[in-house]
Amino acid sequence: MNRTIELVKTIYEIKQLEDVDEPQIALAGRSNVGKSSLVNRLAGRKSLAKISSKPGKTRSLNYYRVQPDGYFLVDLPGYGYAKCSKQERLKWAKLIEAYMKNNQRLKAVAVLLDARLSPQKIDLELTAYVRGLGIPVIPVLTKADKPKQRELAKLQKQWQDILQQDQAPVLFSSKTGKGEEKLWNRFGEHTGV
Repeated sequence: MNRTIELVKTIYEIKQLEDVDEPQIALAGRSNVGKSSLVNRLAGRKSLAKISSKPGKTRSLNYYRVQPDGYFLVDLPGYGYAKCSKQERLKWAKLIEAYMKNNQRLKAVAVLLDARLSPQKIDLELTAYVRGLGIPVIPVLTKADKPKQRELAKLQKQWQDILQQDQAPVLFSSKTGKGEEKLWNRFGEHTGV
């Protein structure tokens, strides 16, 4: 299927949040996990989402409309490494919380996890938080072109057990395109497309 993705809205503050009628899939993950690269790969464009060698470039909620499917991918600010003040990090946390809580249109959160790392405390906390809100988690192991196949399989199983899900996490590489179609299918399962 020929899809287009375009950035239609950027939100920096809670007061800018408004009800959006279409279904949404949020993209969450630590800084430098490859969220912007994933968006660009799915869009088939190199510069739709800003990529930086400095982690923590995304400092807003970015709404990307997926057509013809009619839903949004909402890129959330990364967590973890971002070099910014504690006050700014707290502001992001409040913005993300306000976005996620009571959002009837939020169908799932794709949690991006670095395929080169064992489960990290910060990722475990995020997945527990999202599940605690009753929102389905779509685990995505990014940079899946880097580790050996056996290591990937082991990590997939670990996350599948942690999240107690029937489906294994999607193995994704923005470099090679691995897992792209599988990820679209998972999004479709949650948005009804």
